[in-house]
Amino acid sequence: MPRTALIVAHGSPSDPDPQEAALRDLAVRVAALLPGWRIGGATLAKQGSFDAAVAELGTPWVYPYFMARGYFTKKVLAERAAPQGLRVLEPFGTEPALVQSAAHALRRELDGRGWQADGTTLLVAAHGSAVSRTSAESARDFAAALKSEMGFAEARAGYVEEPPFLADSAQGLGQAVCLPQFALNAGHMLEDVPEALAEAGFAGPVLPAFIDWPETPELIAQSLERQANSA
Repeated sequence: MPRTALIVAHGSPSDPDPQEAALRDLAVRVAALLPGWRIGGATLAKQGSFDAAVAELGTPWVYPYFMARGYFTKKVLAERAAPQGLRVLEPFGTEPALVQSAAHALRRELDGRGWQADGTTLLVAAHGSAVSRTSAESARDFAAALKSEMGFAEARAGYVEEPPFLADSAQGLGQAVCLPQFALNAGHMLEDVPEALAEAGFAGPVLPAFIDWPETPELIAQSLERQANSA
């Protein structure tokens, strides 16, 4: 059983270095919680990064830092891992503890503003896809689970790449908070999401991408340790 893991994200093909650095920093934070493990980070967008990280780590488990079981996790990443005999784990977005972690973050935001969940709308901003239902379904399920957990007045999702588009979902919400379902601070999170919210006149708080959540390294570390103990 390996005590090595490689955290892999898609990254930004047009500007791969910032996201590559962010993944490596995340790997350092996860490794600090797992004594005896070696953890690496790489993006698919950075040419040669995945193979170099695998060569350095040996035969690591591959941890997909993606929000859904979509095209990149089930096909692209699987095809990269298969020739080297690497085990690909379930992606970050499917972690059982993610809903509870998001609920804690949302409660902190609401408490800081003196808001009650039953008077607030939750807006989940997500990627969506023109070719796969997985991304949209994941976001809808996430929104529904958080509504059930916290008692929001309403929970809805809006997408960057398919209807209902985020600019439409974000209109006329009144008191609302936006939770972006994005792993990294890449193009969609930095450009498309704020542009859509501005177009809709959305004035509520917007939580950060998961890479900036203090709970994220612990979620990944707990997942790796749990799977190692059961292997």
